[in-house]
Amino acid sequence: MIQPGLVKVAIPGAAVAMVATGSAAALPSQHVQLDPSIASSSLQLSRDATISRDALRPPISITSTTPTAAPKPKASPTAKHLKKQAPIPKPTSAKTRATQDLNANATPPKITGTKYTTTDVNLWSLPLTGLLLDVLPKGTKVSVSGKVDGIWAEVVSDGKSRWVKSQYLSATKPVATVSGAISQAACESGSAVEDGLTQDAIRVHRAICAKFPDISSYGGLRSGDSGSEHSSGRALDIMVSGSEGQEVADWLKANYKKLGVSQLIWQQHIWTVQRSSEGWRAMEDRGGATANHYDHVHVSVYGNSGTV
Repeated sequence: MIQPGLVKVAIPGAAVAMVATGSAAALPSQHVQLDPSIASSSLQLSRDATISRDALRPPISITSTTPTAAPKPKASPTAKHLKKQAPIPKPTSAKTRATQDLNANATPPKITGTKYTTTDVNLWSLPLTGLLLDVLPKGTKVSVSGKVDGIWAEVVSDGKSRWVKSQYLSATKPVATVSGAISQAACESGSAVEDGLTQDAIRVHRAICAKFPDISSYGGLRSGDSGSEHSSGRALDIMVSGSEGQEVADWLKANYKKLGVSQLIWQQHIWTVQRSSEGWRAMEDRGGATANHYDHVHVSVYGNSGTV
């Protein structure tokens, strides 16, 4: 018979395992009270040990509790190709095209002579690509250097190189065109010279008589002069010389349309309507004052194309 109280029971086999793990199972018909001092194994005791996990972590080293400023962000590295890039130039005051053109010729060009403008002429700083600087009125006397560049001629203005179209320059001063006041009254010296002349030749004769009354000698029709306009009445010789002869020639040239003039010859130079842009052109030496037209102005006309 088993006495009540605490007992130590040796249970073989599987029963021992249950007792060792603290199972609540018991043998049939038995009430077993376990002794805690022997109920837990060494494994169970190690599990039940109250050790904090924080104790197993490595200690944190804190040197100071004073807050420190946040570190400054480092500048982004500059790319190598940007380091080698040339610096951007600072804006400067650039010379304008006009300044460059005006200062293109530091040394004044050499003057070789003078000429006159035959019409209102544009004055340029350079040929073709230059700037328009001024407009020279008709009859302006200009200094020339003799230098040409195609259709351009160099002139000198205020000691600087300037350019105009050469076709508008003449060695003589042009005479102002008479506007609607060319006389066609019969000459006081008579009209015998007009016999056999065409209407345009008569127009020239009467206009010169009224404009230059001191001139009294003319040459008209020469029927035996074959190959010349004189043989057909389409030419007139005005017997004059010197500066007055030049004035007559220039006046006829200025009024050629109204008088029907086609050609002028004076002082070994010729001017024609067909090549009027070339001005007066030099002629070959014919051997004498009369042959070279130094003592008269030769006028050729169309026939009857004048308007006065």
